[in-house]
Amino acid sequence: MTGAPLIQTRDLCKAYRSAVETVWAAREVNFTASAGEFVCVYGASGSGKSTLLNLLAGLDVADTGDIQVAGVDVGAADEARRARLRLDAVGVVFQHHQLVEEFTAAENVALPLEARGDTSSAARAEAVAQLARVGLAGLEDRLPGQLSGGQRQRVGIARALAGDRAVLLADEPTGALDSAATREMFTLLRKLSDEGVLAVVCSHDPRCREFADSVYEVVDGRLEHR
Repeated sequence: MTGAPLIQTRDLCKAYRSAVETVWAAREVNFTASAGEFVCVYGASGSGKSTLLNLLAGLDVADTGDIQVAGVDVGAADEARRARLRLDAVGVVFQHHQLVEEFTAAENVALPLEARGDTSSAARAEAVAQLARVGLAGLEDRLPGQLSGGQRQRVGIARALAGDRAVLLADEPTGALDSAATREMFTLLRKLSDEGVLAVVCSHDPRCREFADSVYEVVDGRLEHR
């Protein structure tokens, strides 16, 4: 069951222009997604999937249109406010986990918590809890090099959720995983959605659609419901 809307866009547009052409990464995107929803977004490479996630996360800025995420007007927010939104409400997961290799799993998860001002002890406790939530209890003190690819990606998800962030944006989170780990990852994302997290997942893998509540395709920047 889904809850209150956490993402709303209206006529969202983003284009990259050169002397010879205009490439639409987002074109009149109207999109609503709610707490507890698993949204699958698919499309060909270069269709605009990653740009859409970057706009929702405030990592990129739209040309025109409105974006509301977790009650924040992202389009009107300055860079500092958008960064704070990511610390407080929106976690981003990438295809490559982007963990700090010299830090343990718990230290990696604690990073954004300490960045927003949590004490080291509180950040550690929350990191341990989130790692358990994604199935990594007992592995808190392992370095990334001591974990499998699927486990490293789970650390990335725990880091993205730490601090009760309600929105999870995942860009090809299974792109570097084998078939078994891929299914486990989609199963985990489905579980997190059932717990109330809004998960927006961009994926080339058709199995993503099996787990999703809503499926969209990006075609030349346009978002089409399937």
